[in-house]
Amino acid sequence: MRRRHFLQSLTALSTTAVLTTATSGTASAAATRAPVPDAWMSQLPDGALLRELTIPGTHNSGARHGGPWTECQNTGIGEQLSAGIRFLDVRCRLFEGSFTIHHGPSYQHLNFDDVLGSCRDFLSVRPSETVLMRVKQEYSEESAESFRAVFDDYLDGRGWRSLFQLDTSLPTLGGARGKVVLLGDSDGLPGVRYGDGALFDIQDDYMAEPEAKYPLVADHFRKAAAQPGKLYVNFVSTAALLPPRSNADRLNPRVRDLLTSPDNASWTGLGIVPMDYPGEHAVVEALLAHQPAG
Repeated sequence: MRRRHFLQSLTALSTTAVLTTATSGTASAAATRAPVPDAWMSQLPDGALLRELTIPGTHNSGARHGGPWTECQNTGIGEQLSAGIRFLDVRCRLFEGSFTIHHGPSYQHLNFDDVLGSCRDFLSVRPSETVLMRVKQEYSEESAESFRAVFDDYLDGRGWRSLFQLDTSLPTLGGARGKVVLLGDSDGLPGVRYGDGALFDIQDDYMAEPEAKYPLVADHFRKAAAQPGKLYVNFVSTAALLPPRSNADRLNPRVRDLLTSPDNASWTGLGIVPMDYPGEHAVVEALLAHQPAG
């Protein structure tokens, strides 16, 4: 039922964009396309740069347990990918030689193998796609060397190396298809260094309440559209004042309306947009309309 609703919403959004084009003449081809959410990257050329794309993501992607102040999502990793999400924010606790997925002290009944298995299963049937994965240490104080050693064991001891794209520079979409592009957020991890100021421009004010957060999100979109060159990361999520679900219900519809406004139809290259509960207000579909032409 959720899938049917998603597709109905996507169709309605596309129809609205087409009508807007006919009446105003301002909407660009990028904003009127109706990409299939589980394979939207298949419509883009191999030469496209990842920083040129608009990439829906989830904040604290595995956080589905622990109560209203801890839960950030209501769908699993595989379901997120099928719905168009291509950035995962994965928080790993190093525990007894393995990575368990946590949000703070709350174990999410999920392990790193489970996350990687969902990515592998998805990419094996959708080889046109890629997944950008931020890996960050959470609720543990192990050394970066210990964290790296366990990550290396996942690569070689447990056989996950072939799933990853581990170059230190951002690949083209063609070079990333069928792979998980690692964005390492712990010293010593391979792959692209998450947060490197030469590559990234990040807005992540997670303690701004929704009324203060929204202009930060909007301004970062405008900056990304006007000043291309870096991979922008624009967190819609916030933990201030109310639980994540309540904040998402206030912010996500406003972000959707901003993205679907005819005045902003030409925006492309908005970067990674991590969200809480992104499937509730058609915000993923709105983001997918802002891809580069061609």
